[in-house]
Amino acid sequence: MLLTITYTGKNTADLGYLLHKNPYRPQTFELNHGKAYVFYPEVSDERTTVALLLDIDPVDLARGKAGLKSGGLFDYVNDRPYVSSSLMSTAISKVFGTAMTGRADEHQALSDSPLDLTASIAMLPCRSEQNMLNRIFEPLGYQVSYETFVSDERFPGWGESKYVNLTIKGNVRLRDLLKHIYVLIPVFDRQKHYWIGEDEVEKLLRNGRDWLSSHPEKAYIADRYLKHLRPLVNMASSGLATADLDAGGVVLTSEAAEETREKKPNLNARRLESVVAALKDCGVRSIIDIGCGDGGLLNLLIKERQFTRMSGVDVSPAALQRASERLRLDHAGDSLLERVKLFQGSLTYKDSRFEGYDAACVIEVIEHLDILRLAAFERVLFEYAKPAVIVMTTPNQEYNAKYQNLHDGDLRHIDHRFEWTRAEFRKWAAETAKKSGYAVQFSEIGDADETLGAPTQMGVFTRCV
Repeated sequence: MLLTITYTGKNTADLGYLLHKNPYRPQTFELNHGKAYVFYPEVSDERTTVALLLDIDPVDLARGKAGLKSGGLFDYVNDRPYVSSSLMSTAISKVFGTAMTGRADEHQALSDSPLDLTASIAMLPCRSEQNMLNRIFEPLGYQVSYETFVSDERFPGWGESKYVNLTIKGNVRLRDLLKHIYVLIPVFDRQKHYWIGEDEVEKLLRNGRDWLSSHPEKAYIADRYLKHLRPLVNMASSGLATADLDAGGVVLTSEAAEETREKKPNLNARRLESVVAALKDCGVRSIIDIGCGDGGLLNLLIKERQFTRMSGVDVSPAALQRASERLRLDHAGDSLLERVKLFQGSLTYKDSRFEGYDAACVIEVIEHLDILRLAAFERVLFEYAKPAVIVMTTPNQEYNAKYQNLHDGDLRHIDHRFEWTRAEFRKWAAETAKKSGYAVQFSEIGDADETLGAPTQMGVFTRCV
């Protein structure tokens, strides 16, 4: 993972003063998930280049650092150590944080001046959106060029790689260049490595207040930076319009804040509420959540007195640790510890611990399985565990056409192996229910489109007596 910045002109070695990094002394910085190295491949009066190299440990990434999502083996086998992602933005903030403020002491005049700067970002995820590179960087005054690749020269049919080597060149202040890169790398990389909350809105506004409000693609940038979380995007939009630049802070109008509070729950919240309602309607008392992740569903279930015994199972120990923290099991009393259990397991292997529950929930999980593993999953759940009720949700592939960031054939998550249309899900569910002695009813969750349906589809299976 590599970023280089080159300064051309006169006395270019002064770049070290602006970055607060000695050109003749390589430095190492500890990160949460690896190390960052700063060094200067070339130093002269006419041309100086600084390099920021990240060495990310994929095993460390999977150890349950705060804010990480879990995906089983995906935690360990992924592109995160090699591509310019939000990890790079975090490193820029840590290593070049002072330079981003523009403070340069006796070299303040140089810091306040536009310089001939060229930045090269290696392996930036782009996913067939190369045209957006121009639309995002050119309004900021940069000349844009990029190098593309085929996915594999041995298999040309696989098409073009989703990564590019990006180079931007312009006459800009160093602090502005760093802020642009800091904000815009995560715009192209869809997979932030940490939790997205209101503090991310503050970061966006703090680093984008001087340029983002007038950018023609500001809506696209805010939406992608905040991972399409509409309440946060609305908050950012309001903040851009009402920023108090003199105080260096952000002021939200009372109307904007009230609008944010009144927003309806996001899709995940509506999904979990629908699952809880289905379980209550079925009159079940004991529930196992297979693929429980960080415990979002369990956190709702424990609030319902009807449910007397609950278990959460996940393949990822890191996810189970986060679920335990979310449920506060380390500080729970005996009554809660008797109601709730967490354990590690896989839904494609027979496990006696899955048995003995009134209901099983499989929420946004099945699409992470390889198609060839579906038969094993069916046997584990419908033949061996065979609870009286099974509640299952999965994305509706047809609704993907409503998401502007998805192109034809794209899936909603990088770890999804497939996504079913409504007809495909109903066909599979009906066939599986019939051969396993279940009946199934279908419903949809989320705002429905007249033609495409709703974003989430749910099947409730009940065992025939």
